[in-house]
Amino acid sequence: MKKRLGIDIDGTVTCPSTFIPYLNEAFGKELALSDITQYNLAPLYGVTEEEMDRWLEDNEADIYERAPLARYALEVIDSWKDKYELYYISARGRHLYELTERWFRRHGVYYHHIDLIGSHDKIAAVRQYKLSAFFEDKYDNACEIAEACGIPVILFDTPYNRGPLPENVIRVNNWLEAKREIEQRLRP
Repeated sequence: MKKRLGIDIDGTVTCPSTFIPYLNEAFGKELALSDITQYNLAPLYGVTEEEMDRWLEDNEADIYERAPLARYALEVIDSWKDKYELYYISARGRHLYELTERWFRRHGVYYHHIDLIGSHDKIAAVRQYKLSAFFEDKYDNACEIAEACGIPVILFDTPYNRGPLPENVIRVNNWLEAKREIEQRLRP
């Protein structure tokens, strides 16, 4: 039986700066990815969490539709399609499933399963699907999954996810490094 890899979508398969131009335009800022030093965007854009949530709800579908792939993601994922089962676990809401699946097809991103759980708490899904490793960009998710599930978690480095890491969270700069790390750790 092939090992299953769990993969977050936004900021992992998609470029982590995807939302920034849209946020800058909407809220009159000129922030770059290097300025996004926390996951909670509301304080960085000078709005309340309710305003940010409302803006995200109104704009997420259009932004997800246009999201560019992260560098090297396609070639690495493609190299794994016959070696591993690829399970995408995202905090996106279920109402975005058709849009998400269409984006995967349009960009040629291979998948065995997509689960939009509507929450950042991915531990139950990691356990349910018996994943062997996980790929994430959200710091607390990476740490919680690694500690609760005892699997390696590849954390894609961004300014918003810096912090001390548990032993089995591995920080990488790109998908090529992620591939090298996971293939060392999941040898048959």
